[in-house]
Amino acid sequence: MSRSRVVALVVSSSIGLALAVALLRLPGSSPPASPGPPGDLHRVDAVALRVLHRWDARRATAWSSGSPRRLGELYVPGSGAGADDVRLLERYRARGFRVVAMATQVLALSVVAGGDDRWTLRVTDRLERAVAVRAGERTRLPRDAASTRVLTLMRGGDGRWRIAGVAEVDPAA
Repeated sequence: MSRSRVVALVVSSSIGLALAVALLRLPGSSPPASPGPPGDLHRVDAVALRVLHRWDARRATAWSSGSPRRLGELYVPGSGAGADDVRLLERYRARGFRVVAMATQVLALSVVAGGDDRWTLRVTDRLERAVAVRAGERTRLPRDAASTRVLTLMRGGDGRWRIAGVAEVDPAA
């Protein structure tokens, strides 16, 4: 089965996961420090995709609950991306909104580097859907344009993967 078909299959079956209850840890979610034969690369990418989907599900849950603390816990302390995400959540809360039904669609993913507790991923994704709600008002947020970033994830002592860094990728590069 081709890599693009595997990714499409995993993405299509995982979109519903974005709304699921957050999971603490994916057993066996550590890729080998240096992947073996090319077949192993597909397995490592699929494992990384599952970890990312579970992280996205925890993020959607934090946004839906309107919890800056829960959202902040998804990032390594001091992460600029985490601070930006929490600030945005707080702006919605200040206007009385909660953002629900958030789903991120991963269009492409590759493991740039991997180890037991630190991964670097190149990810192309977009916010597929989200709804801002308050006192009888529902506003569907516009579908996000696809963007590519390099994400650095670190696994803490509690087994949870957190975002340590996010770097935008220049589309012209």
